[in-house]
Amino acid sequence: MAEANWYVVHTYSGYENKVKANIEKTIENRHLEEQILEVRVPLQDVVEMKNGAQRTVQKKMFPGYVLLNMVMNDDTWYVVRNTRGVTGFVGPGSKPVPLTDAEMYNLGIQSTSLSVDFEEGDTVTVIGGVWKDTVGVIQSMNQAKQSVTINVELFGRETPVEISFAEIQKM
Repeated sequence: MAEANWYVVHTYSGYENKVKANIEKTIENRHLEEQILEVRVPLQDVVEMKNGAQRTVQKKMFPGYVLLNMVMNDDTWYVVRNTRGVTGFVGPGSKPVPLTDAEMYNLGIQSTSLSVDFEEGDTVTVIGGVWKDTVGVIQSMNQAKQSVTINVELFGRETPVEISFAEIQKM
C-alpha cells in the first residue's frame, strides 16, 4: 500500500466544517477508512475582549482550507475533489502536492508514532476522552491512525468504539 501524506484542500470560505463532515460521511459510506485517514480543520485559541470581558475562542488557522491525511490515488482524489464545497487541491494544476514534514511540524502535527504494548484481545481501560474509565477488549488495531477499536457496553449492547492509542492503557 502507498504511503499516506497530508494534503491541503481549498474550500469555499465558511464551508470548512461542512466539507469535513461531508468527506467523513463519504469515507464511511465508501469504506475508505484505510485510504483517507484523517480530515482536519486547524484551529487556534485566540483571546478576545468583548464588552470588557476577556474570553478565549477557537478560530480557524486557515479559513478556506482543510487538511487531509490520505493515500493519493484516483479514487481518493475523485472523492475529495467532487465533495460539495471543495474547489480543489493546493498544487499546480490538478496535481496535489503533499505537505513536507517541516510544514507539518510548524502546524503542530507531528508524524511520530506511539509504540504500544497491547494487542488484539487485550483488556484495556480508557484514560481520556468521552469514554474515560470504560473497560473494553481490543477488537482491532489501526497503526496508521494510531487507534484501536474496542467494544463497550452501551444501552445493554456491545458497541464498537474507536479510541486513540494515547487515551488507553493496558489493565
